[in-house]
Amino acid sequence: MAAGKTVVGRRLARSLNWSFVDLDDVIEAAEGCAVREIFASHGEPYFREREKAALARVLEGSTQVIALGGGAVVDGDSRRLLKQHSLLVWLRVSPRTVLGRVGETDDRPLLRGPDRLKRIEELSAQREAIYAEAGVTVDTDELTVDQVVRRIEEQLCRP
Repeated sequence: MAAGKTVVGRRLARSLNWSFVDLDDVIEAAEGCAVREIFASHGEPYFREREKAALARVLEGSTQVIALGGGAVVDGDSRRLLKQHSLLVWLRVSPRTVLGRVGETDDRPLLRGPDRLKRIEELSAQREAIYAEAGVTVDTDELTVDQVVRRIEEQLCRP
């Protein structure tokens, strides 16, 4: 969350001359409403099922950069699909940086509650071991978007 997946993904795709896909956009187009509305109306389990189905469809393409929501890799089936058909990149970001980037807006369904930093820390702790399975990890806290893109490209070019 707030690691820069969309902006980095768009710039990386442009640099590689690949297409860019934001999985949340795919889900929203299929459902006809925003992710936060899907969470509010149907709950997280419903959203995760839609996410898994959308991911399977998107992975049929090639030469693309896909921005995934932070919870997409938590599902074992989705993670297996991603490992079989892609290179996973973890844009690692500290909880304090996430909080600074998301601010006080209420459009993050997983951050509802009185202590947003604590919730971010909990999500990070729950997901860290799964994220660590990524083939490439870039710490984004102190980097510009262009620096993050260059670091990913360097990893892609290594034998």
